[in-house]
Amino acid sequence: MKRYWSRLLPLVLVLVISLIGCSSPDSLTGDYRQDTLNVVSILRNAIELPQDSPNKATVQAEARQKINDFSSRYQRNNSVSGLNSFTTMRTALNSLAGHYSSYPNRPLPQKLKDRLQQEFQRVEAALKRGN
Repeated sequence: MKRYWSRLLPLVLVLVISLIGCSSPDSLTGDYRQDTLNVVSILRNAIELPQDSPNKATVQAEARQKINDFSSRYQRNNSVSGLNSFTTMRTALNSLAGHYSSYPNRPLPQKLKDRLQQEFQRVEAALKRGN
């Protein structure tokens, strides 16, 4: 019996470690359309939040995390990389991430907010068309 357990335990450990290693650490589902709409919603909330809001840092951190998750999941995915919605979304993500990196304590300029809103509308329209 002891021999049986000594062989089974390493097998179970390898199985558990491989399953944990294959799990996705991000909060995205893998459904490109739904993930994109979810990220757009979170980013809209982040850019519309007033500068003096008490939870601004938390919302900004969540927005940064969503940008990173979205980029890491879909950047090398050939099935979505040619879509209009994806290229427009990447442009918006890069703009917002660049502002957060360069000017973390400054509010978003109105010009950038307007451009992001316009790009988010383009992304949603492209997703409705299936593009």
